[in-house]
Amino acid sequence: MNALTPLHDPLDELFRGFFVRPMDLHAGNAAAAAATPAIRMDVREREDAYEVHAELPGIRKEDIQVTVDGNLVSISAEIRQQNETKEGERVLRSERYFGKVSRSFQLAQDIDDTQAAARLNDGILELTLPKRAATANKRIAVQ
Repeated sequence: MNALTPLHDPLDELFRGFFVRPMDLHAGNAAAAAATPAIRMDVREREDAYEVHAELPGIRKEDIQVTVDGNLVSISAEIRQQNETKEGERVLRSERYFGKVSRSFQLAQDIDDTQAAARLNDGILELTLPKRAATANKRIAVQ
């Protein structure tokens, strides 16, 4: 056997994947997971600010919260989606989703939260997050 060839242990093959949690692919759960909304976004850096465009289709601006803590930005929204199909007076199908989605991310530089702006335009949340001016390190004299 070559010194570079790894040893083959049959027990390794037996237990490979044993502790991996199997995916639940029942039709209802897979459909629910696919229907659960996620916040997709683009982040761009300019010299003086960051620009964030986050997709939040069908969500009212009153249901969106944006928080800034230093360089940590959090976006959360409450979602209420209803889809009802009627035929005459009978309801044939009614689907609802109520929940909350959120996304947090860190930027390379702290944000000046006093100058930050948010606007919802056609289901796109547009954030302008000005960079905080860097402060010079202050040297403290030891006495």
